[in-house]
Amino acid sequence: MSRNNHRANHRLSKSRGIPEACVGRLSLYVRELARLGARRIGFVSSRRLAEQLGLTDAQVRRDLSYFGQFGTSGRGYEVQRLQERLNGILGVSGRTWHAALAGVGNLGSALLAYRGFQERGFMFRVAVDTDAQKVGRTVRGLVVAPVEQLPDLIRRHHIQIGVLAVPVEAAQAVCEQFVHAGVRAIVNFAPVRLEVPPSVRLRAVDLAIELETLAFYLARSHAH
Repeated sequence: MSRNNHRANHRLSKSRGIPEACVGRLSLYVRELARLGARRIGFVSSRRLAEQLGLTDAQVRRDLSYFGQFGTSGRGYEVQRLQERLNGILGVSGRTWHAALAGVGNLGSALLAYRGFQERGFMFRVAVDTDAQKVGRTVRGLVVAPVEQLPDLIRRHHIQIGVLAVPVEAAQAVCEQFVHAGVRAIVNFAPVRLEVPPSVRLRAVDLAIELETLAFYLARSHAH
């Protein structure tokens, strides 16, 4: 975990008393509940839910207890009702979040193409880039604008989430544009540590670190 993520996680835990890891697992629960609902399964026990996700039933019960009582004695959790409640807790129930993408390279284009974001209520409204050859092109229904227009576009489209898919050397400057324009939630895909004020939630996604972690375990398994 990056220092920025740790700092943001600490703020969340301190302000709400809910561990960041617990919040992350809520999304896993929702996905599994959706899968169960698609199979027309009406109720699920904490043990079965835990087994499907590689957790313990005690962990599942503890996570859900932060938000209230959901289970039914002798039957477990009602799948549809729990899914709806958790979607509401996550803030994705009947709500749309507007996002802006900075950097329309290979990764940025892939993010725009991913339909799962829209299905969960996350809509890209803005895309910007510094490359003159990309500016003016239409990518997944969005006309790529020059990065200089980012602050105005953020205000015009009421952007709530910023996504950085820019080169390392540009990440901090573009991040500051997001912050100064009022964005308070940023996802950073650039492999660099960014500085943000305490009021901004920053999530760092470093794919290289994830691959290196897997390589570490693979190397150890081959060594034995």
